[in-house]
Amino acid sequence: MNLFTAPAFFAGLLLSLSLIMAIGPQNAHVIRSGILRQHLWLTVAVCAVSDVVFIGLGVAGLAQLGGLSDKLLGAMTGGGALVLMLYGSQAMGRFLRPAADTVAGTGTGTDTAIAMPPHISPRRAIAAALAFSWLNPHAWLDTAVVIGTASLAYTRPDNAAFGLGAATGSVLWFGVLGMTVCAIGQRLNSPIVWRALDGL
Repeated sequence: MNLFTAPAFFAGLLLSLSLIMAIGPQNAHVIRSGILRQHLWLTVAVCAVSDVVFIGLGVAGLAQLGGLSDKLLGAMTGGGALVLMLYGSQAMGRFLRPAADTVAGTGTGTDTAIAMPPHISPRRAIAAALAFSWLNPHAWLDTAVVIGTASLAYTRPDNAAFGLGAATGSVLWFGVLGMTVCAIGQRLNSPIVWRALDGL
């Protein structure tokens, strides 16, 4: 990598990681997929590729437009807040009133384990991951808007290096999250952990 573009690359990487580590709908969906052993790596791939596309659209698009209008930014912020409020209220509902039918009473020492839902097809797993990515204004705001706007501080080729760093951060995060959940997913499969995740 050109030494001139290295600071921009690492700035994009750090910004991306700082934004994506928050447990939002997308990350929570990846964690659930891993705990339930429901096409985890397919979900990880769809979420990572979606983020890379968002970042590319933000960096390339906003560089051409020179930024977003205040009205459009306000509309996207309002839409993101609405989706997060709805998702948050559902999670809070599960936190306050855990469903009785989610406990699997097997009598083998695993009565605290969450019951596995019916196996879903790869097509449904892809559709769910796409929905949690593309219909999630929070993801758009973090990637296309925040990262795209931050890239305006750089001129070419530094803005491309910034975008590449941000995309790398996203891919790294989803890869590490997938490996972590894959490694310890079954240990997390308890009502206490699920309620903590919903509460968080």
